[in-house]
Amino acid sequence: MTTYASALEHVRAVKAKLGGTWGAIHPEDAARMIVQNRFRTGLDIAKYTAAIMRKDMAEYDADSSKYTQSLGCWHGFVAQQKMIANKKYFGTTSKKYIYLSGWMVAALRSDFGPLPDQSMHEKTSVPNLIEEIYTFLRQADARELNDLFRALQKAEDAGDKAKAAEIEAKINGFETHVVPIIADIDAGFGNEEATYLLTKKMIEAGACAIQIENQVSDAKQCGHQAGKVTVPHEDFLAKINAVRLAFLELGIDEGVIVARTDSEGADLTQKIPVSKKKGDLASQYISYLDTKEIDISEAADDEILIKRDGKLHRPTRLASGLYQFREGTQIDRVVLDCVTSLQNGADMLWIETPTPNVAEIAHMVNKVKEIVPNAKLVYNNSPSFNWTLNFRQQAFDRMKKEGKDVSAYDRAKLMSVEYDNTELAKQADEMIRTFQADAAREAGVFHHLITLPTYHTTALHMHELSKGYFGEMGMLAYVAGVQRKEIREGVACVKHQAMAGSDIGDDHKEMFAGDNALKAGDASKNTMNQFGG
Repeated sequence: MTTYASALEHVRAVKAKLGGTWGAIHPEDAARMIVQNRFRTGLDIAKYTAAIMRKDMAEYDADSSKYTQSLGCWHGFVAQQKMIANKKYFGTTSKKYIYLSGWMVAALRSDFGPLPDQSMHEKTSVPNLIEEIYTFLRQADARELNDLFRALQKAEDAGDKAKAAEIEAKINGFETHVVPIIADIDAGFGNEEATYLLTKKMIEAGACAIQIENQVSDAKQCGHQAGKVTVPHEDFLAKINAVRLAFLELGIDEGVIVARTDSEGADLTQKIPVSKKKGDLASQYISYLDTKEIDISEAADDEILIKRDGKLHRPTRLASGLYQFREGTQIDRVVLDCVTSLQNGADMLWIETPTPNVAEIAHMVNKVKEIVPNAKLVYNNSPSFNWTLNFRQQAFDRMKKEGKDVSAYDRAKLMSVEYDNTELAKQADEMIRTFQADAAREAGVFHHLITLPTYHTTALHMHELSKGYFGEMGMLAYVAGVQRKEIREGVACVKHQAMAGSDIGDDHKEMFAGDNALKAGDASKNTMNQFGG
């Protein structure tokens, strides 16, 4: 990592070699700008963050309490504020990632307007958002370092060598806001070549981890809705290979692939693979199809039939041409998907589940671990789940199993506010609070994420602000509900001009134009100074 001193030495050497007419260029200014811009390209970011993920994965394998977390972000500013908050409250960004949700890209970032999660949005909007997020995170670095360099200059001007040395140490030991992004590529937006090309764009934008699912690309459906159609394993593995080769081509040797299976909630497939020998992957995939034994005389012309155990079977086929899987095969299909993916290039798993139940997740993952002991999961702590109702029902069932009296509760109506202060509700909330740690310990979950939190927080906050501002509270709704909280919580964004880069811009103007710089930060006329600091 470049230190301020090494950057300064480098610029002085360059100036001595080439800068005969560079009299106005101060090495201190150039060195400062170099340090404030640690990452030159998205590939620099991808390589740096891939190493972080690999290190975190190894630490989790040794100690399951060291799981990682992220929140889904649909704009660079949202991601930036999340990481600034992490550094403010926890002093670090360690083990805190960013999730880029295809659902939110479709709903919030498409030129078509809001779209369902069906891969109908522009594929380029995904790498564009990755680049945007890292632009904002790098700006957060530049802003924080700019304040440190201002303090360093002040200390040096005052001749305080001890203070200057202390600040320079902070600059050299600065922890970047740049963290890994797990980026959703849906089902690859087309065939293997399309997956490869889009993956390269995502990596070049900075992504170190690509999450890809085993649905049919042109029939892709939201993981928590009906109508999901999966592909045979060889089709999915071809896309995993495409992602891995894209990583290797671009020099991101430690790039991470998250293989997602939607088989738990999918009961359809688009095609029957070709089996070359009994027991191969294609044969196993075919074995899960729903079929009915028939006599050859019952077969229609041009009908597709399957020979099973020496007898003819007719696969259940919908009018759409899609084939139906047998009921009760979901878990077996999930396990086969997971094992196959891990044995053929994937690094981690994503199992889409109908409810957030640690025991049910563990049941599937432990079957995978019988074959791949270090299997790790990325788990969607989805807003599609009714967490309150689910965990109150789990608490109800636990209390009943323990022989406790549950006659005061109606299991079907546990969402009701009347239960909020009950012992059952307290148990449920504690289960929710510890869910991530429990799942990390018992169900192999390395990474917990919430896919759509900022979609919901934006909607909720605007709902609350609008209710007050356009109602009787008027301006007090903003002042009491937003600005006063920002001031008292020390949210840096309260000084929005500085957050947007005005201080950096002023310092750059001085570097570029010297005493002729027209700066925005004069104390007498800058209203941001009302907020102190």
